[in-house]
Amino acid sequence: MDKTTKKMIKSKIRSIPDFPIKGIMFRDITTLLKDAEGYKIIIDDLVEKYKEVDIDIIAGIESRGFIIGGALSYKLNLPFVPIRKPGKLPGKYVSQEYSLEYGTNILQIHSDAIKSGQKILLIDDLLATGGSAKASVNLIEKLKGVVKGIAFIIELPDLGGRKVLNNYNVYSTVKYSGE
Repeated sequence: MDKTTKKMIKSKIRSIPDFPIKGIMFRDITTLLKDAEGYKIIIDDLVEKYKEVDIDIIAGIESRGFIIGGALSYKLNLPFVPIRKPGKLPGKYVSQEYSLEYGTNILQIHSDAIKSGQKILLIDDLLATGGSAKASVNLIEKLKGVVKGIAFIIELPDLGGRKVLNNYNVYSTVKYSGE
């Protein structure tokens, strides 16, 4: 994606100060999603990036990872597996606790969602500290899946999430550094 297109994508992402708590600058992709051209560019960019990669499943982190991951699964003709917050999965599941900028949380995946050796592309909207992405990687690996890549729309490099995911192939569409 060229610089002009990245600038256009960033212009469609709303920044909300002090959300969900004071001191956090929230990058809201709902304004990007409601822009048909911007949403299409994001999905097309990810399709182009991953269409030749050997992947068996797209996994998306709740909840904005579902929006991007579902569209990408459709375009790549691959199954989609949700990684959810507690209390959302009806069957047997495995759990992973993690830390984030403003507390802790838990993520879960159905225990039969991934078979041993299946190759997974993990999707979410934002890479900040890397807590939820690393927890999701741990869940995938507990099920003996292989993480082939992790993709985000937004990366906040100043928060060090890429370092937490340093053994994995990480891609982000746009970065907000020092902003």
